[in-house]
Amino acid sequence: MNKNIIIIIGTILAVAVGGGLYYRTYNSAPGKGAEKAAADGAEKSGSKEGAEAARKEEEPKSVTMTAEKQKLNGIVVVAAKKERLAGAISATGKVEVNGDRIAHVSPRISGKIASVSASLGDGVTSGQVLAMLDSVELGEAMNRYRQSKTKLSLARNNLERVKILVDKKIAARKDILQAETDYQMTLTELQTDEERLTLYGLSAADLDKTDHKKQLLPLRSPIGGVITEKHAIVGELADPSKSLYTVADLSSVWVMVDITEKDLAKVRKGQGAIVTIVAFPELRFRGRINHIADVMDQATRTVKARIEVLNSGRTLKPEMFATVELALPADTPPVLIVPEDALQEMDGKKVLFVTEDGTEFKPHAIEIGRASGGKIEVTDGLKEGERYASKGAFLLKSELKKGELGE
Repeated sequence: MNKNIIIIIGTILAVAVGGGLYYRTYNSAPGKGAEKAAADGAEKSGSKEGAEAARKEEEPKSVTMTAEKQKLNGIVVVAAKKERLAGAISATGKVEVNGDRIAHVSPRISGKIASVSASLGDGVTSGQVLAMLDSVELGEAMNRYRQSKTKLSLARNNLERVKILVDKKIAARKDILQAETDYQMTLTELQTDEERLTLYGLSAADLDKTDHKKQLLPLRSPIGGVITEKHAIVGELADPSKSLYTVADLSSVWVMVDITEKDLAKVRKGQGAIVTIVAFPELRFRGRINHIADVMDQATRTVKARIEVLNSGRTLKPEMFATVELALPADTPPVLIVPEDALQEMDGKKVLFVTEDGTEFKPHAIEIGRASGGKIEVTDGLKEGERYASKGAFLLKSELKKGELGE
């Protein structure tokens, strides 16, 4: 029994001694230690390079621009400051034609359309001829007018002849009174015929024509604007009950918004508004409320408010949907605010280009809060007094991206 135990213990000791000799032999073999050292060095070197690269990536890039170049590119640097940010009511609306600047064009007498000189979408000026009508009623009125002119000429000649005869004591004075009466009556008839033709649409130049060609009636636009509807077709009959053209002056439009019942007390006539549309989200159209409806819609529990907006470039199109922001009085404590144009988006974050020396700009990620009237509250990432680019931030962002591509 003791002999077996001794044999087992001896075997275990032999295995342990042999393993230790093999480990020392392997590590001391030529090249093995060098390979291990190289691997360890590479691992350490790689970790250092990775850390250095990560540190460089974390460092914010910057754009350097001289004061002269900033002025040339329209970059404006200001110091961050606190202001009272006015509240706002957001509402949806729809663009409509300004009801005070629209005209339906129709003839004042019946006739057949002889020619058409304006089409849908054309810009027209006040008094411009849109179409020409051939009218029997106009022809009859022109004949009466010409007859009255002839009668007036005869009455004038007769009056002058009677005056000469009375001066020569050949005719009695009562003949002068009769001649003057005939002249005045003929003159009144001519003026009546002339006014009738003017009401039909003929101008003084049309009446002064000496030829006896068939007179066509010009259909003129009463205002300048754009033709938004056209129903004039050559050969068709037209009468005063049928509108042949609709002309709208789109330099000013109405935006009709729905004001909820809970916000109605905050809305007043003359209040400023900012209008945005989906097609051009970067544009801001400013206007004012000029009318608030007196009746509430029972179905939606809203009241219509009308905002007049200048539209000189005709960017706003009737029937477009719009988002309207109605400014409220600033009654909250001052907060740090920046212009909306100063904000740029980089890597999914809102950034401002901040500068310390006035020439080197670095993007600072910020957190934003409320927005109103083109200004945004900054809740984190900017301190009062720090200088940043309030205008031209998009150009700085472009320069920064170009620099990254160059690297």
